[in-house]
Amino acid sequence: MSDSCCGTTAIGIEPFIAPRQTDALAVVVIGAGPVGLAAASHLAERGIDFLILEAGERVAASVAQWGHVRVFSPWKYNIDAAARRLLQANGWTAPDPDWLPTGAELIDHYLAPLAELFGDKVRLGAKVTAISRLGYDRVRTAGREQVPFLIRLADGSEVRARAIIDASGVYTSPNVLGASGLPAYGEAEVFVDHALPDVLGADRDHYQGKHTLVVGAGHSAATTLLALAELPDTPITWAIRGGKATRTYGGGDADALPARGALGTRLRTHVESGRITLLTGFFTHRVTATTEGVEVVSRDPAGHEQSVRVERIVSATGYRPDHGLASELRLDLDPVLGSTRQMAPLIDPNHHSCGTVPPHGVDELSHPEPGYYAVGVKSYGRAPTFLLATGYEQARSVVAALAGDWQAARDVRLSLPETGVCSSTLAEAQETRVGLATGISGGLLSTPLPLVTVGASAESGGCCG
Repeated sequence: MSDSCCGTTAIGIEPFIAPRQTDALAVVVIGAGPVGLAAASHLAERGIDFLILEAGERVAASVAQWGHVRVFSPWKYNIDAAARRLLQANGWTAPDPDWLPTGAELIDHYLAPLAELFGDKVRLGAKVTAISRLGYDRVRTAGREQVPFLIRLADGSEVRARAIIDASGVYTSPNVLGASGLPAYGEAEVFVDHALPDVLGADRDHYQGKHTLVVGAGHSAATTLLALAELPDTPITWAIRGGKATRTYGGGDADALPARGALGTRLRTHVESGRITLLTGFFTHRVTATTEGVEVVSRDPAGHEQSVRVERIVSATGYRPDHGLASELRLDLDPVLGSTRQMAPLIDPNHHSCGTVPPHGVDELSHPEPGYYAVGVKSYGRAPTFLLATGYEQARSVVAALAGDWQAARDVRLSLPETGVCSSTLAEAQETRVGLATGISGGLLSTPLPLVTVGASAESGGCCG
């Protein structure tokens, strides 16, 4: 018989694993990218057992996808302090601190050697499909904190953990091509390439001589447009929702980052010369395959339509976090950005650029689910204000908390000039030697960001690009 109006009786579930057994489990780090490996470095320094689960078949698989792109921040800002100490203790020689590395160089000269130090604590091809508490769904409370996390993998295996540091990033969950945050009609039926294809390298044959539409106003769009402009007999159309491309052009010669300023200046030149056709006020509404290629139709908020016929589409519309993995955990997400609720006002792009985000650590990253922390670009949700240096400090703070060192965890220190931690006096010289630095700015390694004129307000974009 039931003693409740709903016909069920509340049942208290006793914890079935002792706290000491849970504490003996490893901390699981999801993602073997820059921030995930930084977290592992801090765990190693503090003597905390850990396991890294990387979905890709190589370390930093997402970084490898844009390995041909040169970042705007020099090496001295791209190496975590704990990782540096571990590497140097094993005979590693740091790269030139003022050199702007490509994604491939980040892997070859830093991330891969670091991962090698961790040996079998790095599991490749280990795609996480779901996270929960062992024996507990999101609703059940009694004894919840005393049971381990349960991590389910795509191969059917499961892993238990005392805590989780989710540094899985956002690269595998790009925004849709359509406007208003919704997929365009027909978007799933046509091939759409996402940000930063290797236009001048591995993907050249896919774009040479093909009329290509690039959608987006950030660095990844600018990078792809400049690369396409180098291909002969290749028509290029660039579509943005704004009424003008000032934000993408940036500060030109006045930009504090020479490579970034040159990027905008060269892009503007191609548009003004007619090499690139710019469509403004373009809100992608419908995509239809035709015998001549693909017709892309825009419908703006007033109902006005415009269209373009192309052969290839590159969607450079940014990324969003996938919190579906943790749907059975108790997360407190900001309804706008998708970060933690405490983080949202600190990183809101309506009020902050990447250089004005205040220091933050474990307290701001905490959810109602103790022991689960999303760090790195995923922690920022949809805010385009993330810097790699910020991710490293997040990892340090979280690991200190897991070690019980709350004084260190809350002693968060981060100094970010408003132009971002990304200026380099070698930028112009390096462009001459190896080509324009494009694509990812401010040390940001996962998400393309909008450009801004130096000194502009957050309303016109972010310093991170």
